[in-house]
Amino acid sequence: MDLFFSYLIYFVLFSVSLAIIHLANSRLSSSSSKLPPGRTGWPVIGEILEFAFAARTGKPERFINDRMKKYSPEVFRTSLMGENMAVVCGAAGNRFLFSNEDKLVSSWWPSLIKKILYSPSLFDNPPKEDLMRPSSSVHEFLKPEALKHYAEIMDMMARKHVDMYWNSKEEVKVYPLSKRYTFDLSCRLFMNIEDPQSIAKISDGFDRIMAGFISLPINIPGTAFNHAIKARNNLHKEIGEIIRKRKKELTESTRDSDSPALDLLSRMLLMNLDENIEVPSEIEVTTRITAMILASHETTSTAITFALWYLAEFPDVYDAVLKEQMEIAKSKGPEELLNWNDIQKMKYSWNVARESMRLASPSHGTFREAIADFTYAGFTIPKGWKIHWSVHSTHKNPEYFPDPEKFDPSRFEGKGPPPYTFVPFGGGPHMCLGKEYARVEILVFIYNVVTRFKLEKVNPNEKITYNPAPTPVNGLLVCLHPHEY
Repeated sequence: MDLFFSYLIYFVLFSVSLAIIHLANSRLSSSSSKLPPGRTGWPVIGEILEFAFAARTGKPERFINDRMKKYSPEVFRTSLMGENMAVVCGAAGNRFLFSNEDKLVSSWWPSLIKKILYSPSLFDNPPKEDLMRPSSSVHEFLKPEALKHYAEIMDMMARKHVDMYWNSKEEVKVYPLSKRYTFDLSCRLFMNIEDPQSIAKISDGFDRIMAGFISLPINIPGTAFNHAIKARNNLHKEIGEIIRKRKKELTESTRDSDSPALDLLSRMLLMNLDENIEVPSEIEVTTRITAMILASHETTSTAITFALWYLAEFPDVYDAVLKEQMEIAKSKGPEELLNWNDIQKMKYSWNVARESMRLASPSHGTFREAIADFTYAGFTIPKGWKIHWSVHSTHKNPEYFPDPEKFDPSRFEGKGPPPYTFVPFGGGPHMCLGKEYARVEILVFIYNVVTRFKLEKVNPNEKITYNPAPTPVNGLLVCLHPHEY
């Protein structure tokens, strides 16, 4: 077994010594409360082994579905990451959770993620705002008028990317190339960085941080967690230098913080120059930028990869997408870039992308914390408990999606799936702000690939693992068949 599981087994043995503490804490819950049915697994580590094993074998929904059948289809209890946790299931559970944001529940992030992303100084002097939640600058950055401007930049960079890494190639690995494209784009739009050497330095750090997110928090040399901490420190140093240089540039020029052409970092720094706004520290800005790149780059590259996965697998679907995209291409001049109106015409292509995300969602779901005792489906969720909602309780549920393993973009025609069943971007007040940004990025890339090539999988039986996002084990190697116009 790989290093990840070796550390898990080590941690199981270590945690036995803490069993008495765990049992004592478990008795603190009121005996009169009717807690959700379920089991908490091993002391301290809970059911993380089962959770991880289901993901690594390519069937993460198994962890959710098995417990829904055994305990309750509405809510069950487990223990993950050292926390008592209720997993709320189904469309009704999603609706309940999303509609009670900041009333009964609030956002919660596992301590492992914060230990990696946050520098020690942020624990010593906690920021007033949650740095994992979008700031006002991010809201401005993702406004529709700004997105209209980004469509052209995305198309320009996608063309350049395909020219450099796809043209004149007989075979390519889609997954690493889609990651390269989305990361380059994030650096350009978030920080206005285009220099390949600067991007390479930053990129290496992000790869190590992502590996750290699925590790045990053992900070000794050689562990993935230790590598992630070191990568975080180096990354903060690199981005800190960019921030100081940008501050100097902005103070020497007059830039409008409302300009759609501005990158995210410049927006943040210009808003900081406003005397009426409390200025966040450099490390807070660095942390926000890091979180934004992680959120956008990893998930969107996964969505692109699996859209192309299914286009290579289903020729009839590919032909329909090609027809739609060629109608747009024929309406453009030779060097004319895609615009916002072109994106709105890609309706079938977006249905394909959404069906891809239903079957291979870039995100499992997220976590909440109960900020008050409340009752759901007849069970008590105590204040302080953590709550997990998962795409896996609905995305492949035959109650909502008949023949759920079948790839069928027509599911999204007309009114589409029932509310709260298709939730790759979450829902409610904290629905992913980058949903439209991701839609444009995905569709622009599909356009640039499909209008140039027909794709064929080299290995039609390639497996998928989750690490933590769905990942083709061999990177999705495809043969490229250029169109002859």
